[in-house]
Amino acid sequence: MAIYVDGEVCQIIEFQHVKPGKGGAFVRTKLKRLKTGTTIEKTFRAGEKVEDCYMEHKNYQYLYRQGKELILMDLETYEQIPIEESALGDSAKFLKEEMEVQALVADGKTLGYEVPNFVELEVTETDPGFKGDTVSGSNKPATTETGAAVQVPFHIKIGDVIRVDTRTSTYMERVKK
Repeated sequence: MAIYVDGEVCQIIEFQHVKPGKGGAFVRTKLKRLKTGTTIEKTFRAGEKVEDCYMEHKNYQYLYRQGKELILMDLETYEQIPIEESALGDSAKFLKEEMEVQALVADGKTLGYEVPNFVELEVTETDPGFKGDTVSGSNKPATTETGAAVQVPFHIKIGDVIRVDTRTSTYMERVKK
């Protein structure tokens, strides 16, 4: 659910209805500003009106990179649209061709884009593991097929397919050798 607060679209993260012993009830909320991503806390008194904002998720398919722009295709109209790579932030480095990207649209305006939380990528470059490198918790750098750098355990080799969390840029598990 999203509402307009001070002219900005905010998504409700959590809320708590409070009825004190004396005085009127109120609702304490934690809101996320969708344009900037910042989190704010706001209290609404009983009877205070807020304007609803209707949001929808629109599916796009990533086609290719053209300089600093990413070319996406609308899966309903097959229209190709260019967007700035910065609109996806750090998660842009995990995009593979034909991967689905979701756009968050409110009142006809695109507020942001989301890539899947987990992606499977092939390791194209990493140092070889040596026998005896079994210290738990230690990692080595690896480069994936999309050019993203990820810290992986020593047993990962070139050609292995790994699952990566795009939100934190961390290695999750080896999918296949």
